[in-house]
Amino acid sequence: MESRAAPGLDELTGFLTRLTRLLLDTSGEGAEGIEETVTAAARALGGDAELLLVPDGAALMVTGPDGDSRTVTVRAFPEVFRLDQVTALKPLLAQVRAGGVGVREADRRLALITGAEPPYPWWAKLLGIVLFSLGFAPLMQATWYEIATTGVLATVAACLAVAADRVPRLAAVLPLVVSTLVSVITIEVFARTPEHGGPVLLMLPALFFFVPGDYLSAAAAELAAGRVTTGAIRLVYAVFLLVQLYLGVLLGVFATGTSTRALFDVAAESDLPRWALFLAWVVFTAGTVLAFAIPHRLFWPLLALVYFTVAVQSVVTKLIGETAGTFVAAAALTATATVLARAPHRPPRLVLLLPGFFTLTVGSLGMRGLTTLAGGYVVEGFEDLLKLITIVTAIAVGMVFGAVVVGRAGGRVTG
Repeated sequence: MESRAAPGLDELTGFLTRLTRLLLDTSGEGAEGIEETVTAAARALGGDAELLLVPDGAALMVTGPDGDSRTVTVRAFPEVFRLDQVTALKPLLAQVRAGGVGVREADRRLALITGAEPPYPWWAKLLGIVLFSLGFAPLMQATWYEIATTGVLATVAACLAVAADRVPRLAAVLPLVVSTLVSVITIEVFARTPEHGGPVLLMLPALFFFVPGDYLSAAAAELAAGRVTTGAIRLVYAVFLLVQLYLGVLLGVFATGTSTRALFDVAAESDLPRWALFLAWVVFTAGTVLAFAIPHRLFWPLLALVYFTVAVQSVVTKLIGETAGTFVAAAALTATATVLARAPHRPPRLVLLLPGFFTLTVGSLGMRGLTTLAGGYVVEGFEDLLKLITIVTAIAVGMVFGAVVVGRAGGRVTG
C-alpha cells in the first residue's frame, strides 16, 4: 500500500515537473545540463530528485524530506524558439538555489513564465526570420541578387513558419513543405541562368532557419561529452530533418520538370561591398532576437559575441585553415559565454551562445552535399559531406574544450 505523501511533496513534485518540462522544451541546443539543474533545485527546496533523460522525455523521481517519493514521466518536444522563457528562468533558479524562494512561490513564478505570451507579435517573428535569412545570405553568395532573392524566398518561408505556430498539422511537415515551395519558386523565377549561381545556393538562406546545423552540432557535442543516448537520438533526428529538406528540394525539381543536373554548386562572382558584408551580421543578430523571442535589451551584447566569433574564426582560418578556425572559434565562444553567464544578473549561456553558434553551424553543407549528389556531381557532393562531418566535429569538440578550459564540464545553459 502506498504511503501517505509527506507535506510539500506534491508541491515539490509539481514544481520540478514543470521545470523539467520547460528545460526539455528549450533543449534544442542540447540537454546536457537538465539533470544538474533539476537536482540542484530539488536539494535547495529540501528534497531530492533523480532523472533518466532522453531528448524528448524524462523519468523524474522526487523524494521528499521524510523519504516518501513520487515518480513522474515528463514529455516535451525539444526546440529553442522561446528564449524569453529561458532568460526569465535563470534568476528564479538563482533565488531557489540561494534559499530565497519557497516551493509554492517558485512554482507560482514558474507557472507565470511557462504561461506567458511571446514577447513579440506574430509579425515580428515573421520579420525576424526574414532578417535572419538576409543576414546569412552573403555567406552563400556575396551578391545583391542573392540578397534580393533571399528577401522574397525568406518571406514565403517565414509566412509558413508563422502559420505552423497555429496549425499543428502543418508544423509536422513544415521542413518538407517549406523546402518544396522554395525550390519551385527558385527554379521557376530566380535560377534561370547560371550567372546567378547554383539553385541550391539561392535557396539555402531562406531555408537556414529550418536547416538543423545547430542540432547536428549539439548532437556531436553531447556525444563528445559522453552523453551517448541523448546525442545519438538527437543526431538521428537532425539527419531526418536534413533529409526532409533535401527531399523537398527534389520534389520542387520534379514538379517543375527540371533535370537534377540543374543542381550544380557554383557560386556567382561577388559584387557586395565590404560594408554590406560587415552590416549583414547586424541584420542577422536582429533577426535572431526576433525569431527566437530573445529580450531586445540583449541585442548589443549578442552582436558583440557574433563579431567576436566571426573575427576569431576568420583570423585563425587565415593562419592555419578552416577546420582549426572553426574549432578555435567554437572553443572561444563557449568559454566566453560560460564565464559571462556565471553572474546571476547576466543572460543564460544558451542565449549568449546561440547567435554566435549559428555563424559556425554547417547544416547548409549537408544540404549542398546531398543536392549536389542528386545532381550527379559525385565528387563535389562527397566533398561537401566530408566537410560537413569535419566541421561538425570541430564545433562539437571545440565547445566541449571551451567549457572544460573555464572549469565547466558541459553544464546547463540556464546557468
